[in-house]
Amino acid sequence: MRSVRPLLAATGLVAALALSATACGPGEDDAAGKPSASAAAGDNGNAGIPADLADKLKEHGVDPDKWKNGEWKNWDKDTWLREAKDFVNPVIEGLWKPERMMEAKSPQKTMAAGDFSGDQGVTDPEPRPVRAQPEDRPYHKNAAPVGKVFFDAPEGTMVCSATIVKDPKNPGRSNLVWTAGHCVHAGQGGGWYRNIAFVPAYNDLGKSPAQLEKAQPQEIAPYGVYWADWVSTSGEWISEGGPTGGGGAPYDYAVMHVKPERGGKSLEETVGVALDVDFDAPAAKDISAMGAWGYPAAPPFDGLIMHKCVDRPGRLSISPGTPTMWRIGCTMTGGSSGGGWFITQSNGKPALVSNTSIGPVTSGWLAGPRLGDGAKEIYTSMGEKFASR
Repeated sequence: MRSVRPLLAATGLVAALALSATACGPGEDDAAGKPSASAAAGDNGNAGIPADLADKLKEHGVDPDKWKNGEWKNWDKDTWLREAKDFVNPVIEGLWKPERMMEAKSPQKTMAAGDFSGDQGVTDPEPRPVRAQPEDRPYHKNAAPVGKVFFDAPEGTMVCSATIVKDPKNPGRSNLVWTAGHCVHAGQGGGWYRNIAFVPAYNDLGKSPAQLEKAQPQEIAPYGVYWADWVSTSGEWISEGGPTGGGGAPYDYAVMHVKPERGGKSLEETVGVALDVDFDAPAAKDISAMGAWGYPAAPPFDGLIMHKCVDRPGRLSISPGTPTMWRIGCTMTGGSSGGGWFITQSNGKPALVSNTSIGPVTSGWLAGPRLGDGAKEIYTSMGEKFASR
């Protein structure tokens, strides 16, 4: 095991995440905020479905034009693409209007509880509940890498949380976003979700529903909307993931590559920050504080306000033979799924080590996968896929 110094206390972790967002806020200059006039005026790729996506849809008997005009709402098993190589997500410009974002529901089933007693040899006592705290506003100054993922599922319009992460193959120009597998793919019972998009620092000022009805677009999506043009999740999640996590829960992670609905700048250039991913985090006993960030949407939350929980992590095993998961006390609910979990590295900077996957209906704790070689392979492959673009 690598040598690490004692990590910062809870207050230090919170400060580290806040201080990582050093770029100017939305609209303050051209480096972080709205795309430049030249970028916004350029070809944004929305004139039609790109040829490669159109061809892929045709391979599966789907008419590309009909898809954009509503055929995506057909969830028939014969047209619901499932395999890792079959992901498609054509941009439908203007689909994610503010009111549609507000109507999105949390994937509550993925947060339901089962019997997680597991192997007591690697399961620590259940943690005490830690009350989720609202993030300081504006979010672009305190937690700019955190945002919301919107997507369509057979059950309707859904929402999760996610985090901007660095791309080693494109330093300073990352378009990678980390979230949960169950926020992009239905697991063994289905296929890829549709119209997947990411909005960093959603509802930047933390406005109420009534206030958001009169809010300007930049207050709701301060950096704009970013559509996933490729997504990867684990093979274990695709084959074993279920409504309550199932055997796929320890592998419930995903990486998205995104592109702006309008403009041409990278996500990292626009927002001004991206976080490291740590695939070799210390043992739970050596970590004094681990924090989870997200937008809880299931009651008593409404999904509009970013929250955080910081606790000393423990271990959770849901079944023999599967990797042990992280677990912390936290009262966040569905909608926070996919949100990043962070620790402070020895250099004082935060790094993502997990994402929210499962939790009990009592909302007293959350569990997330431990990121190992499988997660690293997905992350590395995503960077390599887009290295020359």
